[in-house]
Amino acid sequence: MVSWFVLAALSQAQPAASAQARLEVSPADPVVIAEDTLRLRARVLDASGQPVSGAQVRFIAAGGRFEGSIDPDGLVRSGSTGTMPVTVVAQIPGQPTMTRRVEVRMVPGPAASITLDGAPSRMVTGQRVVLVPTVRSAAGDTRTDRVAWSSSNPAVIGVSADGLVEARALGRATITGRADRATVTQAVQVVASRVASLALTPSAKDARTGDVIRFSVAARDAAGKPITGVAPSWSFSPGQGVIDADGAFTGYEGGTYVVTATLGTQSAQAVVRLTPRDVRRPATVIGRLPRTGFTTEEVWLHPTREIAYLGTGSGGDRMYTIDISDKSKPVVTDSIVENTRRVNDIMTSPDGTHMVFTREGASDRKNGIVIATLDDPLHPKKCADFTEGLTGGVHSTFVYRQEKYGTHIYLTNDGTGAIHIIDWNTPCQPKTAAVWKTPRPDAGRSLHDIDVQDGLAYLSYWNDGLVILDIGNGIKGGSPSNPQVVSQYKYDLNDLYRQVEASGGPGFIRGTHTAWRHKNYVFIADEVFPAAPVKGAKDAAAGRAYGRLQVVDVSDIAKPKSVAFYEPEYGGVHNVWVAGDTLYMGAYNAGFRAFDISGELRGDLRAQQREMVHVNTADLDGYVKNAAMTWGVVVRNGLAYVNDMYNGLWIVRMEPKPEPKKTAIVP
Repeated sequence: MVSWFVLAALSQAQPAASAQARLEVSPADPVVIAEDTLRLRARVLDASGQPVSGAQVRFIAAGGRFEGSIDPDGLVRSGSTGTMPVTVVAQIPGQPTMTRRVEVRMVPGPAASITLDGAPSRMVTGQRVVLVPTVRSAAGDTRTDRVAWSSSNPAVIGVSADGLVEARALGRATITGRADRATVTQAVQVVASRVASLALTPSAKDARTGDVIRFSVAARDAAGKPITGVAPSWSFSPGQGVIDADGAFTGYEGGTYVVTATLGTQSAQAVVRLTPRDVRRPATVIGRLPRTGFTTEEVWLHPTREIAYLGTGSGGDRMYTIDISDKSKPVVTDSIVENTRRVNDIMTSPDGTHMVFTREGASDRKNGIVIATLDDPLHPKKCADFTEGLTGGVHSTFVYRQEKYGTHIYLTNDGTGAIHIIDWNTPCQPKTAAVWKTPRPDAGRSLHDIDVQDGLAYLSYWNDGLVILDIGNGIKGGSPSNPQVVSQYKYDLNDLYRQVEASGGPGFIRGTHTAWRHKNYVFIADEVFPAAPVKGAKDAAAGRAYGRLQVVDVSDIAKPKSVAFYEPEYGGVHNVWVAGDTLYMGAYNAGFRAFDISGELRGDLRAQQREMVHVNTADLDGYVKNAAMTWGVVVRNGLAYVNDMYNGLWIVRMEPKPEPKKTAIVP
């Protein structure tokens, strides 16, 4: 996390120091294609428009540090799409410093591909369908081009400028979409028979809010013969919810809904009734360990003992060991003090004999990881450092063991954005097994977190979205020493968080921060902070986190797709933990949250009333007074161990749902 106060201080430009001189920057409205470079130039001119001798100019990035960089001489290195604010500083001997702010827009490259989501291959006469194109650059960045449509046989298939397709007569035609040099085609057959009847049957007539209800559709011609291979259009009323192109309906509010399927000139309706999901439960804080000397970072539990490990930030330089055998009175038993600035991540080996924690800001640049033995888990003892190629810092680690390959540490390299895979089969003598990174400029590459399950690594790659690697699963022949790409889910962060830029200005922080695989879903959470605080405000009023948790369907792991999402009504999303059918979350300003993820997931999970528990982890006696900044959570035996950056460790229990009160019958 980067403070918005720091970014704001860098980005605030002051007026020109002298009315007789002005600072000119060119180009005046700088634009560069993402992953390319641009040279900014600046000069100080006097009142007559002549250059001022002796003036020295330098360029300083004032935001957007994950998306690009700028050299002091004005060379912009774009690593991703976005906007990078730049402060131009001019110094003239004997005069006050002059500054000017410019905003470099980093835009997608030319259109290189167009894809169609849910485009039909068969239609019936009279049917209408809207095409939904996605235009991307060669780097996979989303563009906003207006696609030009045409039909090879307008008498059979007509298509409007807006992509509305109409089946006019039986036959075949090819629809073509063009944007710049990118094209897409879709062959469509209009079947001979008109639909004479349409029947619609729901998978359930009674369900809860958030349940996914699917419908079977039976279309027949005038002779009663089934018409196959065609898909209807869908709608519903009244109320709030979502229905997908495949007919999966999810309602957000209790009540009666009428779902309609339309095919050609025929339509059919079905009625479904939804009751409130009713999953809200009380919570009890059963234990607290306040920390006020430094910020609190990651928490981890020993796999077999009642022991927690807790990191520090803000120059804390230490990792605490905590006895949690009495949950009501956690006790610090020891600590390891290292030159780290922040202990951002902690994890033990599966057998609990060793542990690893990260260095991200060591004053001597000897970052990397620290390895300790756990012969006495209450008193870890350092046995090794590993710094090879990791001077830029390590943000996250993940320890994973495979029978075939043994135990490895998967870690992030802050300096290069690469994943380093460390052979940990001899725990106090680690060695590099492999290094892998996405193919983009260093200026825009950032790997933030790693989750490994079933031989697949799920990488939260900031500007590159979710990247899945085979590191032993076998699907692509990968291994820890030879990771192989399985798939990627990349999305438009700038568009998704445009309201954050509107409120706090360009150059804000946004990226894919963490991922967790559960069943056929990967939950990915974005870390989002505004570029500047609220003007005139301070403390908790000055700013807030934002962010969305997306539910990515990986049932077809080669084609990940987002199907649902969750955003707290205030605050952001950070680290998550899944246990059973519950997802637990550290939501920064929004405190600790837990919500129901049972069943199939579609649409807005908060609107469906899936939230179960909320605890505001603000503390008047905290490191930052009366403000929550919940980092994450680890769950074991029904207890949530919640780490708050400003307020230390919380141990929370979700209580059983209260029994409904019986209504007394008065005779």
